[in-house]
Amino acid sequence: MKNIYGYTIEKLEQYFTNINDKKFRAIQIYEWLYKKRVTSFDSMNNIKKEIIEKLKKDFSISNIEIINKQTDKDVVKYLFKLEDNSKVEAVLMKHDYGNSLCVSSQVGCNMGCAFCESGRLKKVRNLEVHEMVLQILTVEKDLNIRVSHIVVMGIGEPFDNYDNLMDFLNIINAPKGIDIGARHITVSTCGIVPKIKKFAREQKQVNLAISLHAPNDKIRNKIMKINKVYTINEIIESVKEYIKLTNRRVTFEYIMLYNINDSIENAVELSKILKGINCYVNIIPYNETSNIEFKKSPKERIMAFYDILKKNNINVTIRKEFGSKVSAACGQLRSNYEEEN
Repeated sequence: MKNIYGYTIEKLEQYFTNINDKKFRAIQIYEWLYKKRVTSFDSMNNIKKEIIEKLKKDFSISNIEIINKQTDKDVVKYLFKLEDNSKVEAVLMKHDYGNSLCVSSQVGCNMGCAFCESGRLKKVRNLEVHEMVLQILTVEKDLNIRVSHIVVMGIGEPFDNYDNLMDFLNIINAPKGIDIGARHITVSTCGIVPKIKKFAREQKQVNLAISLHAPNDKIRNKIMKINKVYTINEIIESVKEYIKLTNRRVTFEYIMLYNINDSIENAVELSKILKGINCYVNIIPYNETSNIEFKKSPKERIMAFYDILKKNNINVTIRKEFGSKVSAACGQLRSNYEEEN
């Protein structure tokens, strides 16, 4: 049985057309689900009883379960259990500009980035559309807040779940849906070049972030398997094509790994490959985990790296550190839970 939260408004309109009902019924359903936040079809009291019975027969309206929650200053980390007992994470971060939720797109991940906790569990399956949508609704209900920004940067590679990702983006961006502005949504990829080009042609105003993490192929080959398929040069060329088609600035994510990619020479090299591109670099202090040997770069190295980029006219920010008291690394809460249970 299909979950109602996995349907875009267009697909729901098609459903009602197919059962010889009015298309506007889809808007009514969306109002109940996303504005009034009801969790049963019987609560939709302006829908005809026979339609309600049909919906109950054709759709589930089930939720996902919070099985672990860790809280620190300005951050809440969730571990969810899905209907098949799979586990995924989401992280709520409170900023001065609003509440940002980092959502997962897969159970496990096949990209195998050496520094990434979530890649330790190989991909089990893609998340269904409703399982991505429900991460937002569940957190909003639990904390009684409104999520204003979404980052698809949790467990999994979003572009490896492309079709479900696009439906998810349509639902959360729809004015009658969760209604999060496209420019408040960011999709992060480790660099699947054909999908970057495809995404460019979707002509969405959603932000694109590239997990680069290295200034040359030698370093990137060691820490990111995907680079053996799509080199840095190929990624840069696809990003240039993306910017040309969308006129949108691209973010390059750069995790600082001590003595791996954090030297002055690395900063100079990175400045050269990004010169002239409408982008900015988001420097990310590394979250160390007990399972992986990489170490966090000292603050002075991070600042020296930052200064070199600035001097070379590269827009750059250092991501605020969240969750020193929670399992902050992506996938860490889930792997800890699995090991303890």
